[in-house]
Amino acid sequence: MIPNPSDPIGELLMGMRMRGASYSKLHLAPTSGVAFPACTRARFHFIACGTGLLETGTGETMPVSCGDAVLLPHGGEHALMSRAGGVVRPFESFEAMPLCPGMCALGTGPEVGDGLPDGGVLVFSAEMEFEFDTLHPLTALMPRVLHVGPAPGEEPEVRPLLDAMEREMFANRAGTAGILARLAEVVAASVVRNWVECGCGDATGWVAALRDERLGRVLAALHRDPGRDWTLADMATAMGSSRSVFAERFAAATGTTPLRYVAALRMRLAEQWLSRDRRPIDVVARELGYQSQAAFSRAYKRVTGRSPGQTRNAR
Repeated sequence: MIPNPSDPIGELLMGMRMRGASYSKLHLAPTSGVAFPACTRARFHFIACGTGLLETGTGETMPVSCGDAVLLPHGGEHALMSRAGGVVRPFESFEAMPLCPGMCALGTGPEVGDGLPDGGVLVFSAEMEFEFDTLHPLTALMPRVLHVGPAPGEEPEVRPLLDAMEREMFANRAGTAGILARLAEVVAASVVRNWVECGCGDATGWVAALRDERLGRVLAALHRDPGRDWTLADMATAMGSSRSVFAERFAAATGTTPLRYVAALRMRLAEQWLSRDRRPIDVVARELGYQSQAAFSRAYKRVTGRSPGQTRNAR
């Protein structure tokens, strides 16, 4: 996706990546289901065959059928069922049967791994880690469930990807797991992009600030270069206003002051770089604009409540 210079969200989405943690091929026999626990990663499901129901942890239900893709950005508690009222078992209670490197099979029927299910539902499931880096406020604004179906004209660029996933689910060819994983990542990213392009649903505040041409220009600059020694005057100049007007509009849109926003943004990045990427503390401090590791450590502990070393070792 090529970002539009006048669209800060489009620019920030260029940093969006997915990293798959695990992939499963699920066969749900009639009157059965699988319950997925809440987790910190996103969950992606593609229905390759059959019809069923997705039930969220709040009791909401959504019909799903062949060709549907469902993304749960927050990884909330939910269940997939072949039909209502069936026996639902916890996901972790199933014995996994390796199919090929990177993918295993689980199921509630004897046909799992043997091809087409008889009267059940065949699902490709992935647990993914969003890598939005500086785009973390957008993740918090996403709904519990993002869904794309096979209806003609509905997100047409995703349709060929879903068709390819359906073919791969039944191909049993070399490299199937890797191809399904890459397709799932692209479909998930496309679903997020379409949500953004449709206005992010009912989201306001931070998204509205990004949609504001002048304020969005400042936010995009902060996310693009968080290690710069930003001052209130610098940010006001980028917006083309006085410091008082800028500070007032920024706080009204984001709910915090500009300098606190920059500090929180830096600490969010620091947390990712320390725990996920295992970067040395002195390197993180330098890239985020701190003159010394000690100064960075003090700021990090003040915002997060723990030291950089504790975050890095917790992994």
